[in-house]
Amino acid sequence: MDKNIFKKILKYTGKVFSVLGVTLLALLVTVYGVGLIITHGPSENARELFVLSMKETSAAKWVPYLFMSSDAVNEIIEGGSVTADKQEDVEINTDLIDVGNKEDDTDDNSAEYDTENDFYVPDTNNGNGEGDKDNNVVLKDDGITIYEVNGSTYSGEMMVIDDPSRVFVATLDKYGEDCEGITLDSFIKKYDAIGGTNAGGFYDPEGKGNGGTPDGLVIGDSQIMWGGEDYVHYCVIGFDENHILHVGNMSGKMALEKKLISAVSFSAGPLLVVNGKPMNENKSLGGGLNPRTSIGQRADGAILLLVVDGRQANSLGATYDDLVDIMLSYGAVNAANLDGGSSTRMHYNGERINQSASLVGQRELPNAILVKKKEA
Repeated sequence: MDKNIFKKILKYTGKVFSVLGVTLLALLVTVYGVGLIITHGPSENARELFVLSMKETSAAKWVPYLFMSSDAVNEIIEGGSVTADKQEDVEINTDLIDVGNKEDDTDDNSAEYDTENDFYVPDTNNGNGEGDKDNNVVLKDDGITIYEVNGSTYSGEMMVIDDPSRVFVATLDKYGEDCEGITLDSFIKKYDAIGGTNAGGFYDPEGKGNGGTPDGLVIGDSQIMWGGEDYVHYCVIGFDENHILHVGNMSGKMALEKKLISAVSFSAGPLLVVNGKPMNENKSLGGGLNPRTSIGQRADGAILLLVVDGRQANSLGATYDDLVDIMLSYGAVNAANLDGGSSTRMHYNGERINQSASLVGQRELPNAILVKKKEA
């Protein structure tokens, strides 16, 4: 190669890398500057949301410490959100749920998607929590309806399953350090289900967990599969033999005494609604803006599965108080928060319904909330 040509190539290559370097440096300075403005600016709410949002992630918990002292971060964490271990022990009133008291809403077998509808904004200002949901249906199929929901910082989907007997906790065959979780798609195929969402939490250091080790109680087929009998687990959700959803803090023994057939837990929680009462007096549950998954049950037994997208330009995410508002607007008598973040997913009939925050595709999960296909 001619030496002059080689020198020109080196010259232009150097310029390209110089431009890229300057651009990257400018971007880092800008991002750091924004972080400083958020953490040291006049808005206490923005500072709190930033810290809580970062601390709720698996891989970015260290970010707030770039801008604030450990004492300042810890102060926000202590006062900024309510986890399940800080909530009072509650006992659900199963008499408030009448599984048999609902009309059979049977549709044809073809699901119709309508992604052009406006998002449904929960109407919690008129006292009855009812809004114009009919204009926000994206799917209505065989006793299942999926609505679009949104708020000022989030968008997501609510799946309503009329028949609670179709909903259950799907588990792995075994758990432990030598085990690996499977994706939501794989759970759906394993159980020949029509759809579902992610469920309980799992050991996930720096966002690199493989889903094989749950972070709390797991019950399948009325047997404790993980968590033991005596240890009290926080934010347990499970279904009893009458298809009533139970939420609360309980040991494995207590769960079996309640005759829970299947159950999981998400230790952070929190509980959202219990016996029709919101668990966030004065909007006190807090939490950052993140992707969320939660579950609830209406008085007529219908199951509510909610996913909220997050970490995206058009949907930063939801707080725990946002979840309470949404669940109440859809008539939840009992509801609880499940694992969220990059694990948050909703699938139905081979389709991914929500926009996942995961950058690497589907994550391996320890369990899932699935919906059975409707019997012919």
